[in-house]
Amino acid sequence: MLGGTYFVIAILALAVIFLMKAVKVVPQGHVYTVERFGRYTHSLMPGLGIITPFIDSIGSKVNMMETVLDVPSQEVITRDNAMVKVDGVVFYQVLDAAKASYEVNNLKIAVLNLVMTNVRTVMGGMDLDQLLSQRDSINARLLTVVDEATHPWGLKVTRIEIKDIAPPRDIIDSMARQMKAEREKRAAILEAEGQRQSAILSAEGKKQAAILEAEGRREAAYRDAEARERQAEAEAKATQVVSDAIAGGNVQALNYFVATRYVDALKAVATAPNQKLVLMPLEAANVIGALGGISELARDAFGGGGDGTKRAAAPRGSVPPVSGD
Repeated sequence: MLGGTYFVIAILALAVIFLMKAVKVVPQGHVYTVERFGRYTHSLMPGLGIITPFIDSIGSKVNMMETVLDVPSQEVITRDNAMVKVDGVVFYQVLDAAKASYEVNNLKIAVLNLVMTNVRTVMGGMDLDQLLSQRDSINARLLTVVDEATHPWGLKVTRIEIKDIAPPRDIIDSMARQMKAEREKRAAILEAEGQRQSAILSAEGKKQAAILEAEGRREAAYRDAEARERQAEAEAKATQVVSDAIAGGNVQALNYFVATRYVDALKAVATAPNQKLVLMPLEAANVIGALGGISELARDAFGGGGDGTKRAAAPRGSVPPVSGD
């Protein structure tokens, strides 16, 4: 009776051990490789898995999620012999658990050394200016090279980023001076360009002003010529009227014509802008006599002086009336 109880307990213990060896729970994001007598047979996906106890065993527990790996800082000599310190970060993901477990030993160290080696290779073939200005191109080249190299390991390198590029202090100072000189050069060029545009606009303005001034002078000359022409026509018409009056026997018209010319000449002499002293044999009675001739003509024209045949006595002066006899 006691022996049978021990046997049942032993059977139950073996069953529990058998179940623990046979049933495997794989968490999400992981894959377990199964080995039979040390040889890979298959992989267990996330969830509940069954293996043969005491024959099969779990070989590797592979993380299938994307992994971030820091690339430590290292010194790189560029093509123009400038030494810089570079560090970065790499993102990769295991696509094939069997290859990641059995094609390479210590996967993380292998990926890290591969990235560091290719960083020196790619960046060592470039100038310092290219390193500082073409970081995206460097990342793309590194990604292509490293992803191709890790493909037999069942990996997919998704991204490689260069975090920092630190040149030596003397090179940083030289770059600062170069940048300052370049900015001063651009400022001088912009200032010269502004002065050039200002000079061009000023010249254009002067040109337009000169054109408008010339147009104004031409218009004024045209107006003056037209005014002189009309004045000449008026004078010619007045002269013709006086000539017709003289031909008709009216000598007072001639007296009027001569008197107006005489008065206009005196006005021009009196209003001259110069400071010269003009001495002329001029008597006030002569001017008064001329004005008297004009008033006599006005009386004859409006009928205030009797018949037209009566003649007034000629006043004293330098403009004597013209006799019709």
